[in-house]
Amino acid sequence: MTKLPDFEAWAVFAVVADALSFARAAEELGLSKATVSKAVARLETRLGARLFHRTSRRLALTEAGRLAREDAARLLAAGEAAEARALDFNGVPRGRVRLAAPMSFGIAHLAPVLPEFLAAHAQVSIDLHLSDAVIDLVGGGFDLGLRIAALPDSSLRVRRLCGVRRSLVATPAYLERHGAPKHPEDLQGRACLGYAYLPTPDRWPFTNAAGETVTIVPEGPLRANNADALAPALRAGLGLAVQPDFTIWEDLKSGRLERVMPDWQPPPIALNLVMPPGLPRPARVSALLTFLERAFSTAPWAQPEGQPPLASPAEAQART
Repeated sequence: MTKLPDFEAWAVFAVVADALSFARAAEELGLSKATVSKAVARLETRLGARLFHRTSRRLALTEAGRLAREDAARLLAAGEAAEARALDFNGVPRGRVRLAAPMSFGIAHLAPVLPEFLAAHAQVSIDLHLSDAVIDLVGGGFDLGLRIAALPDSSLRVRRLCGVRRSLVATPAYLERHGAPKHPEDLQGRACLGYAYLPTPDRWPFTNAAGETVTIVPEGPLRANNADALAPALRAGLGLAVQPDFTIWEDLKSGRLERVMPDWQPPPIALNLVMPPGLPRPARVSALLTFLERAFSTAPWAQPEGQPPLASPAEAQART
């Protein structure tokens, strides 16, 4: 009989490769560091190749480790899914849910609602991965992902939670000093604060009610790959930025920021839950999906279908 793969060692390697730390992997797995190290060494001996470069300060994947990482993640995810499906026969959500979300949204809005879910589902744990980069859900072994975008067609299953308005905004002080632009072309030569993970970070398209689209090339003192990094410069009145309402709704409500050029809007986006295709969802994933849908579809910055977007005090006064 052919010798079975060392599934335990592959699973341990997957966790170490994700954490890039034997100590953190041991803590996550509830094992000793020595047990984790021995499992990886056992796998390296079996494969005849080193999977990590080890120094006293740093752990890095070798080329063989990088090639094996995705396969190991899939093996671990498949094993967890098999266990979860077996446990799901009693209908009680249990097990680990791997969830990916954007960094700023995850910290400001997702993390604060998770304690309520975890308190209601004592047998469920969440492995939360925060990054503004687009995560490969299938390759990374994730059960769910939150994405804030106009999503292209793909093999992923998508559930739209709510619309998210994006607006060009600035402080009242900036607008008083420099004047409020009325047309996208007025932004040429203005200080624009840019977000690097926009679909087109080097071009800002705007569309009006008549369907006309004007695209400008933003220039300014700061561009960042995280929206929170733009907030201090924006609030200090150093320029204009295109921001989603979930980032600025409190600033709009207080009057610290104002919408600019309201007749011209950036392309619409939405908050979406995305899931890998294929097998039925385990009870733990369905429970979290339902919870997040309820939590975010009624958020103060959410834009439900057919409803007007959040208004700032200035806009509300203009409507009365």
